[in-house]
Amino acid sequence: MALAFIFPGQGVQRVGMGKSLLKAFPELQEFYKTAEKVTGRPLTKLCFEGPEEELTQTINAQPAIFTTCFACWVLVSERGIQPKFVAGHSLGEWTAVVASGALEFEEGLKLVAKRGELMNQAPAGSMAAILGASSEQVEKLCQAASEKGIITIANYNAPDQIVISGEIPAVEHAIQIARQFGAVKAVPLKVSGAFHSPLMNDAKELFRQHVEQANFKDPDVPIVANVTGKPVTDGNEMKRLLVEQLTSPVRWVDCVKTMHENGVKVFVELGPGRVLSGLVRRIVPDAVTFCVEDPKSFEETVNALESM
Repeated sequence: MALAFIFPGQGVQRVGMGKSLLKAFPELQEFYKTAEKVTGRPLTKLCFEGPEEELTQTINAQPAIFTTCFACWVLVSERGIQPKFVAGHSLGEWTAVVASGALEFEEGLKLVAKRGELMNQAPAGSMAAILGASSEQVEKLCQAASEKGIITIANYNAPDQIVISGEIPAVEHAIQIARQFGAVKAVPLKVSGAFHSPLMNDAKELFRQHVEQANFKDPDVPIVANVTGKPVTDGNEMKRLLVEQLTSPVRWVDCVKTMHENGVKVFVELGPGRVLSGLVRRIVPDAVTFCVEDPKSFEETVNALESM
């Protein structure tokens, strides 16, 4: 049965992530040591002990999540389980790229750390999840709220969950009037930036300079890209899309549908939490999902996959 590996992005971080895995599989410690060396930040302590407010900061959260998701992938891949596709949500796309063989772990880590640094320096902004409205309704909502400032769709997470991003007054106004455009609920997100919006333009151009110097190879496994929702098998094309991703919406619905239409029935989420698994089931109700985030879920997932 065809399966895909999927990797979560910023927002899934929580104090304690990866701790039980490292206790059960001490060999994973080398990846956390590398992460600390590359970033100069106490990521192991932040992941395992917090404090939460420091772990949540973009400059810490991005390399911490990337490293933890990569460690989960190492365990699964070492058991010989191979996917038909890989994909990641926003930041998670970087773990997917490394898992695909298109980029080495340490080089990916350096770029993720730079990504977090540049995004953290971007102009202040806000994001909100709009629940229960269609993409067309949310597009009209953004048009109405644009009188207050820059605002756009950032994530197409599920048919009934779309995230908006932009300047704080515009997003606040959109939240206030969301019900007029069919929304059941509008939930502000705990972020300090307007990710996947034009407010990331300066960060994108600075980031491009770093990404262009990186050594990308053609992936061993197709990567389903956030920007297009389509499979990518060319390393240089993936390099370009990873830069464009900073100001483009994450087309997660299209990503999941593409994988499903190409025979994927099983989605294995590698990393903290089960956010993507929930979104997958809302997009493709007959999908089978697993999550690897601790020793118990790892063994359960591997045993289930090996018996299929």
